[in-house]
Amino acid sequence: MHIYTFDSAPNPRRLGLFIAYKGLEIPTTQIDMRSNAHRDEAFLAINPMGTVPALVTDEGVLLTEVIGICDYLESLYPERPLMGRTPLERALVLSWDHRIYTSLLEAFAEMLRNRSPAFANRALPGPIDIEQIPELEHRGRKRFRGTLELLNEELGDQPFLCGDSVTVADIGLLVAIETASWVKESLPDSCTNLQRWLQSTRAALS
Repeated sequence: MHIYTFDSAPNPRRLGLFIAYKGLEIPTTQIDMRSNAHRDEAFLAINPMGTVPALVTDEGVLLTEVIGICDYLESLYPERPLMGRTPLERALVLSWDHRIYTSLLEAFAEMLRNRSPAFANRALPGPIDIEQIPELEHRGRKRFRGTLELLNEELGDQPFLCGDSVTVADIGLLVAIETASWVKESLPDSCTNLQRWLQSTRAALS
């Protein structure tokens, strides 16, 4: 098994926190996205999508999506579960993880990839050249801020998104909030439930 990643990027960080919480040691190669190493022929021969993280199993199977990699590792290493303990808990975790990804992490990507010259012609990840659409930066900000306000209300006094223990869904939300500064966003002080949740989640994952 081998992981190709770039630790500071949001999706690789989601996987990194998952692995660290479980105490796993998996051989890893850093793919420096700042120097476009993810677009080099050597890496494209491993992952034609040119995305990180990517995991190659012992059987030689390539996994390229964070939730798929986490699910695979959870099955192999069930100790310190991060994807629920029952079928219903697992369904809730997967539902929340998908929501966090589509409503916050994709909104973050809209802001980042449609405003930065570094992403010219690369507004979406992958090998296909996609032009930037500046209007999507505004849409991304509206989605990001509005989602945080909704989540703050829904969270209430729950310690974590899916009950009384931290899960992969909390990891996704944590990463979304902590990387928001890249696009000059942050968790509003008015989101007091999320502020409390943030401290609890950081403590649980430390």
